[in-house]
Parts: sequence; structure tokens; C-alpha cells
Amino acid sequence: MRAMVFDGAVPVLNECEWPEPIPGDGQLLIDVRACGICRTDLHVIDGDLTHPKLPLVPGHEIVGVVAKVGAGVEGFSVGDRVGVPWMGHTCGRCSYCIGGRENLCDAPSFTGYTIDGGYAEHVVADNRYCFHLPQRYSDVEAAPLLCAGLIGYRTLRMAGDASRIGIYGFGAAAHIVAQVARHQGRKVYAFTRDGDTAAQQLALRLGATWAGSSAERPPEELDAALIFAPVGALIPIALQAVAKGGTVVCGGIHMSDVPSFPYDFLWGERRIVSVANLTREDGRAFMRLAQEVPLEIAATAYPLREANRALSDVREGRVAGAAVLTMQS
Repeated sequence: MRAMVFDGAVPVLNECEWPEPIPGDGQLLIDVRACGICRTDLHVIDGDLTHPKLPLVPGHEIVGVVAKVGAGVEGFSVGDRVGVPWMGHTCGRCSYCIGGRENLCDAPSFTGYTIDGGYAEHVVADNRYCFHLPQRYSDVEAAPLLCAGLIGYRTLRMAGDASRIGIYGFGAAAHIVAQVARHQGRKVYAFTRDGDTAAQQLALRLGATWAGSSAERPPEELDAALIFAPVGALIPIALQAVAKGGTVVCGGIHMSDVPSFPYDFLWGERRIVSVANLTREDGRAFMRLAQEVPLEIAATAYPLREANRALSDVREGRVAGAAVLTMQS
């Protein structure tokens, strides 16, 4: 099969012929139709996440059709459309798994990091960690739901009942979670890179009350701030924007170092929390929500062979919304 492969030597992918995977017990063989590009893919390829399987097929926002099922598979049949997320396996035995917090599992496996992912024509996945997808979305539209949507949803949940939400880094996750927040009756304030008028216009079109640069203060204090940009310097900026008792939620798997800041920024029972992965129940709940709420997914499609160009566009902020690979020639 065709695949884009990361060998760990340089931060680019190589297009090559790759062995087609064979499904084992409990696994699905999936014909990939689309695979979203997540900033976590960049963290893997750029060396920020330091222990990938090598060589590796990246990609964990996978949409495809079940081609074969292994022994013991339940709930999926050949021909079903299926989604494969970042969380590929958990141990089921550690205190976190037993306590209902499998997102914090001590021995997890991750799609496109420790397991080959979806930058390829076919992939295998553990059926227990796959999702049926809302039918209202095309393959390209559905792909960003598998991480940008899921992590955005969990990040918003960590903000509790906050009614004034600031979102820093208005990319793939932000443009989805902003719509969920608006559906829930919350006010959204969007913060972007300096001069990124395309992202600001997208935010306003999707219902944001205000959009501006991350260096600006919002017109009123926030109850919570969600940070999706991997920039540690945004934490003290967001702390100054939230009211007393407010929460700053860091939604990414990697972030640059956080600079020192005065205790006054944190005082007043403000909190900083992080989001780690997601649970399968998060996924099922979000997919139900995505079926009920007609989310507008802004996605730019690239053919598989142009994965490096797509990654570069995401890295440089040239994509408004999400970038998605398709298996077109």
C-alpha cells in the first residue's frame, strides 16, 4: 500500500510502498478515506514527543471503511464507516483505568505515535477504541472530529459552567469547540496570531462575540480560557484575562516552557489545568453531540502524497480550520 512514513532522521515524511497490515484478534482492517492532520503530528515529526515507534506511519484522525474484521470483534461489520482516534489501547489494569480515568493509563498506546496511523491507504485498529461516525459529515469533515473535536470537547468540559470563554489559538480544535460552546449558550472570545485576519473572520462567522490578537485584552473578563496553541507564554496572558475564580485549560499534549510570572496573576483562586488524552466515553458523548448539532467544519483537503506540504501549512498557520489528507492520487 502507499504510505507516508517518518523514519526519525529528518522532520519530513517519505512516500513509499508499505506492507498492508493484517488484522489480529479484536482488530479492524480499515480502508482509509481521509486522515486529519493534528498539531500532535507535528510534535512527533519535529521531535517534541521523543519516543515514537520508528519507522512510523503518523496520523490519528482517521476516517475509513471496515474491510476485514478479526476474531472477537463486536459492534462493527465489513462496510461500516469508522473513526480511529489518538487513544489506541489502554491496559485496563492500572488504578486509572479501574477508576474510570483511562485517559491517564500507565501503559497506553497511541495511534500515529506508538501504533502506525492513517497517513496510508489502510490501517488496523483495536475495535474497542474505534467510533461510529455521525452520518451528516463527509469523510473530510468527519476527520477533524477524531481529535480536534474530541480534545476540544474535553477541554471545554474542564472549564465547567463558565459562560465567557476565551479561546487562544483559533485552529482546528478551536473552530469546532467554539460552535459547541455557542450551542450551549456561552459567549466566545477568539485570540489568534497577530494579523491572522482569516482566523479572526472565521471565528466571528462561527458566532464569536469578539476576535483579536493574543496580545490584546478581551472587552470583558473571562470565566475560563482554553489554550490550544502550544505556546507556554500564553498562560500568564490568559491568567490576566480571566476573572477571579477563573480557569485556564491547556488543551495540547505539548507546550513550550512557561515563563515565570507574578503570583498576582494566579491569585484570586484562579486555576491552571491540563487535558490529557480522552476517554472512550468522551468520544461517544461527543459523537452524539456532533450528530445533534450541525457543526460547520472548515477543512482544506490535500492528497496523501502532499502530506509534507500540508504539515508545513499547519506549522506556519496557513490553514484556516483543519487540514485533511485524502487517498486521492
